[in-house]
Amino acid sequence: MATRLLARRIWSVTVKDFRRLPVTVSASSSYSSSLTHSPRPQPLLARSHSLPLISYRAVSFNVQDQDDFTERVINSDLPVVIDFHAQWCGPCKILGPRLEKAIAKQKGRVTMAKVDIDEHTDLAIEYGVSAVPTVIAMRGGDVIDQFVGIKDEDQLDSFVKKLIGQ
Repeated sequence: MATRLLARRIWSVTVKDFRRLPVTVSASSSYSSSLTHSPRPQPLLARSHSLPLISYRAVSFNVQDQDDFTERVINSDLPVVIDFHAQWCGPCKILGPRLEKAIAKQKGRVTMAKVDIDEHTDLAIEYGVSAVPTVIAMRGGDVIDQFVGIKDEDQLDSFVKKLIGQ
């Protein structure tokens, strides 16, 4: 688990640094002019055309530990839907994709945290999870709503819309 956390932190730092790199390539510059006017030549790919850097926010994420939960859920600027699930739970495998689809429809106005109750028993106990799947809606660190069990797509859409205030 420590290895996964370390790899995730290294990856996030690397991606953040990559997104900060300036993309200043003139479309009209040619290979010979870039060699004569630039103190160091740019790679051929950068000279021929620039690739846009796209900021991508995932629809959902897996909670790694208590600190990660506090940082990404409790202190989140966005409303968060928390899916308490287990690998062995059949209904969880049905609800997960439905819930992600309902979250994706909101186009970045809400995010989803996935908490495996077998790995994070302390979080499950803290939030009173006695059965899976349990879904909790949270905004600003406060629990807004919750349910246990499977819901259909319409019910999930209304649950998410209630969280974002629509």
